[in-house]
Amino acid sequence: MIKEIKIPSMGESISSGILASWHVKDGDVVQEGDVLYELETDKITSEGQAECAGKIRFKVQEGEEVAIGQVIATIDISAAVAGAGVKEPTPHKEEVKVQKAAPTLVKEGPQEVSPSVRRIAGETGLEPSSIQGTGKGGRVTKGDMLAALETKAAVGKPVTAKPELRKFEERTTRVKMTPIRKKIAERLVMAQHEAAMLTTFNEVDMSVIMGIRKKHQDEFTQKYGVKLGFMSFFVKAVVHALQQVPEMNAQVDGDSIVQNHFYDIGVAVGGARGLVVPVIRDCDELSYSGVEKAIASFAQKAKDGKIVMEDMFGGVFTISNGGIYGSVLSTPILNPPQSGILGMHSIKERPVALDGQIVIRPIMNLALTYDHRIVDGREAVTFLIKVKERIEHPEEEPLKELLGL
Repeated sequence: MIKEIKIPSMGESISSGILASWHVKDGDVVQEGDVLYELETDKITSEGQAECAGKIRFKVQEGEEVAIGQVIATIDISAAVAGAGVKEPTPHKEEVKVQKAAPTLVKEGPQEVSPSVRRIAGETGLEPSSIQGTGKGGRVTKGDMLAALETKAAVGKPVTAKPELRKFEERTTRVKMTPIRKKIAERLVMAQHEAAMLTTFNEVDMSVIMGIRKKHQDEFTQKYGVKLGFMSFFVKAVVHALQQVPEMNAQVDGDSIVQNHFYDIGVAVGGARGLVVPVIRDCDELSYSGVEKAIASFAQKAKDGKIVMEDMFGGVFTISNGGIYGSVLSTPILNPPQSGILGMHSIKERPVALDGQIVIRPIMNLALTYDHRIVDGREAVTFLIKVKERIEHPEEEPLKELLGL
């Protein structure tokens, strides 16, 4: 009995994706629940699992675009029933090396060629079919194409060897953008065209927060199983500021302004496939430990490429921490349709004037980008000051209650 493996539905807005990788080999005997493949769409990266045991046969290769509902492989259930519970023998080491060195093949007419061969053919007009290939099975390699340029003609036209072509090919690599990267690019450009973005800056003294973390880190980690980071303080400070300046917690929808009365905060996280912004729900009701647990969970999911659409839906404000990469100052771009994004940066010790004295303090630059269509400068500056005040004076709340200790 043959079982078809189809690309499942992932929501109305997703119609196709790229089969990024197979986690098994063609001909393997897989077990129910085994991870078979990884699919990239313009919004998420997801994994597909085997619904039954048997021998798998691929219908598409890595890198191909596949549609929702398309059959990408089949599983021969009889192989499992017959007792084939072991994967096919692994090739000898020598064979494995050859397989890894072989390029990913792409269909090009009657002959199979690699992307680099196809690219040279497109740039020069030299037909791969006119060349005696030296690769496995007589396939034409990139080296064959470059060598042929020096001695043969392409479609009847003399070809003069161009050393710069060889040099260019060796110094550059061309790859297609992943669906997620393409969507990120589209959204960033869209934000700049559709919103009247303006950025205001301030700086914040991190002395108190750093002292709290140093004093209570061990106790906090032991009790909750996660570290007390800076981000939870900023999430709670942003919620406080949104409550004080509700204009920032709104968005433009056509010719209307939608006022939000909830506090779902997006936190930008760098993942394996690019930047994603999972949303922490109801941050006004969460403790600091609750925020830290949510951030840790999303960070691991982003690292594993398991962020799903539901994780990124419906935020009202975004926080981006470029400081973890060493950024000192930047102007973050809005995450539509939100009207504000706060950029955190690296902490630097700097001399500051305090009570008539020059002292050294750990200072962080803050950048607030906002949509000037509905947020005026007064509200934006007030919002940033409220964030600064809550970071510099968290002791206004009882510390034990603040940290949940």
